[in-house]
Amino acid sequence: MNVGDLELIRRSKEGDLDAFNEIVARYQRQVFNTAARILGGASYADDATQETFISAYRAIDKFRGVNLAPWLLRIAKNQCYDMIRAMRRRPADSLEENLTNPSVAHVQGGSSPEEETLRGELAAEIQRAILSLPAEQRLLVTLIDVQGFSYEEAAEVAEVSIGTVKSRLSRGRARIRDHLRGLGELLPSEFRQSS
Repeated sequence: MNVGDLELIRRSKEGDLDAFNEIVARYQRQVFNTAARILGGASYADDATQETFISAYRAIDKFRGVNLAPWLLRIAKNQCYDMIRAMRRRPADSLEENLTNPSVAHVQGGSSPEEETLRGELAAEIQRAILSLPAEQRLLVTLIDVQGFSYEEAAEVAEVSIGTVKSRLSRGRARIRDHLRGLGELLPSEFRQSS
């Protein structure tokens, strides 16, 4: 853990709001990105991120871990799962539509307009594939393949064994691979199936 994090946690436990705000500043993007991948939208991710830090602030006295990021992401995961359950009980929007029509696509510069368009379409398809996964697989694909967490860190966030992480990750990756195989021309040539 970052030595600075230890000091911020200590000060936060003593009621120093500025110290906790620094924790928020350090980890807000990571929490938001994880929530956006799990929930499939920025507006939902904003809500989950806010609720995550409110819950973390209320529970900071109970923090006994050695790594702050997995603790915060475990809280975020629980917030996201709660939101998914709430959306299924009383959908204001179609959850199915949110999961199949994500608005998260990134286009990078330096390419021809055609390449940028294809890259954007591929990014949207990858996001659709991730969002089609069951929540447990989606979380682990996001943590490991998108955020770069180790299996051990992902296991801590998901509160499962490393074996379960590997199993869920493998199934999630296989489902994404199956989804992407049907895309043909969107895939770079080295990833297309040969006839």
